[in-house]
This record gives sequence, C-alpha cells and structure tokens, in this order.
Amino acid sequence: MEKQQRKNQVAMTEGVIWKQLLYFSIPLLLGNLFQQLYNTVDSVVVGNFVGSQALAAVGSSNSLINLIIGMSMGIGTGAGVIISQYYGAGEKEKLQWAVHTSVALSLIGGVLLTLIGVLFSPVLLKWMGTPKDVMPNSVAFLRIFFFGSVFNMVYNMGSGILRAVGDSKRPLYYLGVSSVVNIILDLLFVAVFKMGTAGAGIATVIAQAVSSALVVRALVKTRESHRLIPSRIAIDKRMMVRILKLGIPTGIQQSIISLSNVVVQANVNVYGAAAMAGFGAYTKIDGFAMLPLQSFCLASTVFTGQNIGAGKAKRVKQGILQGILISLGYTALISAFLYFYAEPLLKIFSPDRDVITYGTSSMAILLPFYWTMAIHQILMGSIRGSGRTMVSMMIGVGNMCLLRMVYINFLVPFFPSFEAVMWCYPITWVTTMLMDCIYSLKAKWIPKDRNEQIGDKQ
Repeated sequence: MEKQQRKNQVAMTEGVIWKQLLYFSIPLLLGNLFQQLYNTVDSVVVGNFVGSQALAAVGSSNSLINLIIGMSMGIGTGAGVIISQYYGAGEKEKLQWAVHTSVALSLIGGVLLTLIGVLFSPVLLKWMGTPKDVMPNSVAFLRIFFFGSVFNMVYNMGSGILRAVGDSKRPLYYLGVSSVVNIILDLLFVAVFKMGTAGAGIATVIAQAVSSALVVRALVKTRESHRLIPSRIAIDKRMMVRILKLGIPTGIQQSIISLSNVVVQANVNVYGAAAMAGFGAYTKIDGFAMLPLQSFCLASTVFTGQNIGAGKAKRVKQGILQGILISLGYTALISAFLYFYAEPLLKIFSPDRDVITYGTSSMAILLPFYWTMAIHQILMGSIRGSGRTMVSMMIGVGNMCLLRMVYINFLVPFFPSFEAVMWCYPITWVTTMLMDCIYSLKAKWIPKDRNEQIGDKQ
C-alpha cells in the first residue's frame, strides 16, 4: 500500500520539467473533466428531457455556484501552496499542522455556505434578474446544490492536499467514480422519475458526497507525512492565519470574478430564455475547453511551490517558459476544433435554432482570444505557487472584475446587444495577460537559488 501511495506522488524538484508538468497535468485534466461533467450532464439531461426553460434555470445558477465554489477553492489553493512548500522543504511537522487545520476550515466553511445558500438563493437569483418563468426551477436547483456544500468543500480541500504532495491520480479516480454516479442518478431522477431540475440537483449532491468520502478515506489510510488523523482535526491559529493569508486573496479573486460573471449573466438574461440557454450551453463547452489550461495552472502552482521550498529558482523560471509553450500549443488545437464543430456541439444541449444561434455568436467572439488565457493561467499559477496570491488577486480583480464592470455598465449601453456584452471577456483577458507579463518580468517575486544564497553569505 505504501509503495503504491509513493508511486502516486510526484516530487517535482528533479527531472525533465515539461514531462513532469504533463505527467502531473494529465490526471488533473481528466479529474477536472469529470468535475465539469457534473453540471454539464445536468444541463444535457434537463435540456433534453424537461425543456429549454429548465436548461435556462440550470444555466442561470452556474454563475452563482461558481462564485461560492471560487472562495472555497481559493482557501484550498492557499493550503496547497503552504503544503507544497513544506513538502518540498521536508518539514513534516508543519505539514501535519497545515493538513489538519485545512480540513477543519473546510468543515466550518461548508456549514456556513449551506446556511447562507439555502436562506438567500431566491434573493440572489432575483438580484440577477432571473425571469419569473425560470425562477422556481432555478431556486430549487440552487438550494439543493447548497445542501451539498460540506461535501464540496471537503473534497476540494482533500484533493488539494493530495495534489500539493504530487498526487494528482487519486483525485482523478474519485471524480471518475462520482461522475458515473451522477450520470446514472441524473437519468434516473430526471428521465425516469420526472423530478425535473430538483432531481438533477439531488443527483449532483449525492455524487459529491461519494467523492468527498473517497478523498477523506485516502488521507486517513495513507502512512505518508500528509496523513489525516480525525482526532487531530482542529484549528491551529498560526497555521490558519497563514492559510487564510494566502487563500483569501485567491478566493476573493475567483469569487469576485465569478460575481462579475453574475453581472454578465444578468445582462444576458435581458435577451430572454433562448439567450440564457445559448450562452449557458456555450459556457459548458468553454468549461471543457479551458480544463487543460486550468490543469496546467494547478501544475504550475505545485511545481513552483515545491521548487521554491527546495530553493531551486532557476528551475521555476524554466518551468514557466515550458508551461507557456505547452499551453499555447493546446490552445491553437482546441480553438480550431471548436471553430469547425461549434454547431454540432451546441446541438447536444438543445435542438432549438435560437439557442444555437446565441451559442455560435458567443464562440465567434471568444475563440480568437483563447491564447491570452493560455499565458495568463501559467503565469497566475506560478505567481500563486510562490505565495504572492495578493498580487494575483489584484491583477485578476482589477481586470476581470472592475474593468469588466466598467465596460458592461458604461460602454455597453451605447451599443446594446448580446454581442456587445460578450466582448467584455476578450477585452479583459488581454489586459489581464499583459499585466501578468509585466509583473513576471519586472518584479523580483522568485527567491534566489539556494546555492546563490549560500554564495551571497560567503
């Protein structure tokens, strides 16, 4: 068992860099693919077995769901940065404190999210301008989703711990199992039992419970330094402060960017259920397209964290360059694929001609700018891995939230159209990438090599 556990772990401080990034990213990619299947299967099933209004209800909930998940994943990222640095430095005792404090934070956060989400779902959806005919289904789906917040938080934190020590395989296996559970239950509850959007929500929560149980079991069973001992789950105040100091900026960044997407969704809602469904279908396809970039980002975070912990600055710089080249190559391929197969892919979600028109319009505007996200994801992941999560937050929030809101509120009214709303994405992608590049080139955010530090002291 211990040999297998060690085999799953990847020490990223030695070896061929591009191979390690790909080796670590592939399980992350497949795992993220399974995670994306949760809401996508919900959309496909309700869109085909219930109707376009139900599809609009699930789609309109996604921005809010991503907003909440963004904060929880941000805390998980903060914990992962600390754990990867302790792992790279071989500090086992501090790593243990970080693991148990992280799990305690995820349990507390999950309970709070459940209470907030169940109570305020109708209010939040109303603020978004959700149409009255879509509201009942949206509220039902969102409230049920929030009931599973603890499972979601625990899984994200637990898988973050495993990834921080180089184990990206087991989170993949667990998501694979839970995705199969989700698909079976979606079809059973929606297609057979006719439970509508509520059935899709219940299927998702049960599947999340399965994945969280599996990841907790893995942490409890391991004999390595990141082992979870249930009786030791507690908040270490100093470690909590450090985790939150790194995690909150990332969480705020992801949540506020998701909040800006809520505002974008509200502007899309103005154009009716077909626009909502079309944009929602595109965002599902976009979610799959961006998965490899998100995986490369996570790989860069772990790679940078472990190598900074080990005092290998030169290797960090090499990892950034090779990561960008890999990401750009992938982006060129996926952009071409989506351009030629846009309509067949959108038809998977709905046969409605108007829905497809809005979806293809979204693709036509966004696809030519995917390459900017390739560069952004690698630089953002590396900056986070160094512990500079505040910088990453300021760049992300400043461009993808504040600038996006300025555009939506002050420029779109002069030429109101669905297409004008969509342009908020490529404009802010470009400005974000430029600021990432400027900071990466000008700021001294990578510590010196350990050998250089020794030389300086001598």
